[in-house]
Amino acid sequence: MRAIDKRLGAVGLALLLMAGLSAPALAQASTEIDFGDDSSEWANDGECDDPRFAGSAMASELLDTDIGRDATDCRAAFEAGSISLAESTTAATTANDDIDFGDDSSEWAKDGECDDPRFAGSAMASELLDADIGRDATDCRAAFEAGTITLVGDSDPAMIGDIDFGDDSSEWAKDLECDDPRFVGSGMASQLEDINIMHDASDCRQAFEDGTITLAGDDAAPAAPAANTASAGMLEQIAARIDFGDDSSTWANDGECDDPDFTGPGVAGETLDADRLHDASDCRAAFLAGTAFLKSVNDLGGFFNYGSDSSEWANDGQCDDWRFTGPGMAKKLEGGDVMADASDCRALEASGEISIKPVFTADYALGAPYDSSGVYFGDNSSSYADDNICDDPRFEGPGVATTLLDSDLEHDAADCKTLFEAGQITLR
Repeated sequence: MRAIDKRLGAVGLALLLMAGLSAPALAQASTEIDFGDDSSEWANDGECDDPRFAGSAMASELLDTDIGRDATDCRAAFEAGSISLAESTTAATTANDDIDFGDDSSEWAKDGECDDPRFAGSAMASELLDADIGRDATDCRAAFEAGTITLVGDSDPAMIGDIDFGDDSSEWAKDLECDDPRFVGSGMASQLEDINIMHDASDCRQAFEDGTITLAGDDAAPAAPAANTASAGMLEQIAARIDFGDDSSTWANDGECDDPDFTGPGVAGETLDADRLHDASDCRAAFLAGTAFLKSVNDLGGFFNYGSDSSEWANDGQCDDWRFTGPGMAKKLEGGDVMADASDCRALEASGEISIKPVFTADYALGAPYDSSGVYFGDNSSSYADDNICDDPRFEGPGVATTLLDSDLEHDAADCKTLFEAGQITLR
């Protein structure tokens, strides 16, 4: 049973006098504390339910879910001198100035639990995803200040905000290895090229936060190279993955690329569908020279199928299709709602509240083949092995089965490896 009766008057005055602080001084100090909001079910009941504080005006039972959720009660009690920041909270408040908590873009942000796997403690969510690193700032900051979570791992969080990780334009981006040669450590790819400097941001940020890589040194952090300074060896490797076709076009070997699948200054001003895959020598030479580039799927007419509004949750203002991610997502998702909540998901994506998970976008497969050497696929002992669908629940993507069983984890190796390399699935 929660204590409801509070006697703030005489006790608060006595504590105020004992503290030797005037009410205006305490009021001024309170402006430096983020009390949060009044979303707790116990808000405005005359006692403070936020476990970051301690004192006579505190509730007898405290829950981590009320961190930052009882602002009015806690502010009043703090200014009355009947509560103060807990000792561990005061120390943590100073320490957290050095931590980049990130933002609140996680779909689980502001739910009263910290979902960022860089931390550990009683206020952590029971299930953690690497995708939430740096994405649950409010919850994690409040819990850290309350002393209910601490940092884990070997990385220095103070440095993260000072590093420009760049973007994910490398062909090796999001393959679970850092390909940026500014870093060193066990999370690095075995072969590194300068072309990938600042172009493998997601992998390198995650590995840095996990403590598996560090900066190689101040002299090993050169500025990002221009796109046309890629080494010939790297372009040769990329070109080897492209089917340029043959030279049967009327315009073959005329010094410019006539294949309509390419764009750039080395491509003819007018191209014909009939010349697709029929100007190989010209297009290959222009590609190696950096004057021709493959178009994206969107440029080629590809599209994303949002589906229909057949879900029972359609048009409720939340996206229920698990192909998306972001704060506009419903918290409980079911396979039956995939491609069945089109209007909600389309509107939320347009407003920036959600985004399509990369593996479900039309152009993800263009990056194939993906390097699977760092992934352990297991064996083929699943009863669903060799059916050309991945049944391993560690993966997601259009090539993954609709119904997934824990018993198939690491037991559908051949299917999952083939689909991973083809860009049809990726690790969750």
